[in-house]
Amino acid sequence: MKKLLDKINKPNDIKKINKKDYDRLAQEIREFIIDSVSKNGGHLASNLGTVDLTIALHSVLKFPRDKIVWDVGHQAYTHKILTGRKDDFVSLRQLDGLSGFPKRHESDCDSFDTGHSSTSISAALGIAAANDLQKNDGKVVAVIGDGALTGGMALEALNNVASLKKNFIIILNDNNMSISENVGSMSNYLNKFRIGEHYNGFKEDVEKSLNKIPKVGQKIVKRLKRTKDSLKNLIISGGFFDDLGITYIGPVDGHNIEQMIEIFNGALKIDHPILIHVKTIKGKGYNPAEKNPSKYHGVNPFDINTGKEFSESIQLSYTDVFSNTIVDIAKKDEKVVTITAAMPDGTGLTKFAREYPDRFFDVGIAEEHAVTFAAGLAASGYKPFVSIYSSFYQRAYDQILHDVCLQNLPVVLIVDRAGLVGKDGETHQGIFDISFMSAIPNLTIVAPKDAEELMQATKFAADFNGPIAVRFPRGKAFFQYAPSKFEYGKSEILKEGENVAIIAVGGMVEETKKAVDLLEENNKNVTFVNARFIKPIDYDMIDYLAKDHDFIITVEEGIKRGGYGEGIETYIMENDLNIKVVSLAIGDMFVEQGAVEELRERIGISYKDIYEKVLKLAK
Repeated sequence: MKKLLDKINKPNDIKKINKKDYDRLAQEIREFIIDSVSKNGGHLASNLGTVDLTIALHSVLKFPRDKIVWDVGHQAYTHKILTGRKDDFVSLRQLDGLSGFPKRHESDCDSFDTGHSSTSISAALGIAAANDLQKNDGKVVAVIGDGALTGGMALEALNNVASLKKNFIIILNDNNMSISENVGSMSNYLNKFRIGEHYNGFKEDVEKSLNKIPKVGQKIVKRLKRTKDSLKNLIISGGFFDDLGITYIGPVDGHNIEQMIEIFNGALKIDHPILIHVKTIKGKGYNPAEKNPSKYHGVNPFDINTGKEFSESIQLSYTDVFSNTIVDIAKKDEKVVTITAAMPDGTGLTKFAREYPDRFFDVGIAEEHAVTFAAGLAASGYKPFVSIYSSFYQRAYDQILHDVCLQNLPVVLIVDRAGLVGKDGETHQGIFDISFMSAIPNLTIVAPKDAEELMQATKFAADFNGPIAVRFPRGKAFFQYAPSKFEYGKSEILKEGENVAIIAVGGMVEETKKAVDLLEENNKNVTFVNARFIKPIDYDMIDYLAKDHDFIITVEEGIKRGGYGEGIETYIMENDLNIKVVSLAIGDMFVEQGAVEELRERIGISYKDIYEKVLKLAK
């Protein structure tokens, strides 16, 4: 039998397929996604959970006239397939290949680039307002997860939605998960819908609630009464959403395509904002992902039969090293507490949560709140460790500056995934934290060179009386050097040489060592320095190197503007030191997806580039 997927080669081809065959199409898409992700890695569980929902939306919308804004965007694989990009999946998340997130440059059907949470309602509302100004009758749909709905930006947008006096649809994709299991009042509120308490409480008022929807309400009632779940899927009072001026429909079975199509068609005729609460199963259709959706949220290439990643290893990651260290510190200091923004697994706090549940706080997808919450704890005598990915700290800049550093509070900012993270692309590369954090008074920034130094830095931070950030890269921990004396603001000479000194920052010490070893093999003897402290810069070390070196090469996996190398250049210029500086860093750009090694070579910060730069300077 010919595959239905073969009939889909451009946007709107789904309309050529009989609706009775949509379930079969969904199965084919799931098989295709599992196969593609097993080869290239990617976001698996979130995409499997939204296959049916996406098919239903594509059945009722016309692209690119109509717009879908996917919150985060890691669930948009089916959307890409249905808009003619199926053949591009061989390059999924590869250098110069298909992105794992919506990208406007890829297709007119991707209406907005997304990668961070809680943005979809704001963006979609802006698009809808633009349509209104342009007298454009295109439909706009925001798809947001229940986890993302805890984000402050999503709540701000909901507050603004009622101002739009035309059709606007929010799909609440409710799988009771963000990356890890959801927490907080919003999750508890939605639980009332999930388990039927809300339905039972409003059972007698169902018909009255339906009358809120003009013209089409009774039609939807008749259709829904034919479904298996009967009144449990009828439109009922949405409480919180209704009070915001948004008509609520749900919960709806997110894997019943026929039912969703009927409801979506009805919703598209309503002349005001409407929220459709769709209940889905994260990982739907692949047993390992259904059983453990957190593990299969984002995966490396894996064996489909066993579910095991090919790259699985017992070697510790930097996150594991931090995880073990913070638990050891907490045993000795009961004032140590930890905070995460919906990512206890990813940020290494699951073990801490298990050992010290009363001292662990998951605030949901709310990075701004996480930092100011930590400031309140610190002001009350506790030692909070906030563990967040580098790219997500961008969302909490004001809170770091205004609530932590202005008061000089002893909050530890654990900056995980610092530097290039690879295949998740522009929205996830941790390349801006050095620049934006270095500008803040009172904030100390440490970049450990390896696993041993990460342990030292974490312990140092626990005893430090002020704001401090500890940044480390994604991936396997580098074990190379024996622990050395760890002093505030002091860098470390790893190897004495002559003429050229290379100062490497954090995770780039491992990369730079390859260049130093290669130079040594070719009789080039350079000085090799571990920066260790990004702020304050060890100016004594710069003075020392300036006495008998002609060049300093700084190497950092971050943006050059405002970076470590630029700080050294400024110091040398202001003090008229007789030494020249070459800064190897990332230029004024966003870095797309690809393997970290490939990206370093393209940017010009790989060990090969360091090696060539030394040879050029030697001439």
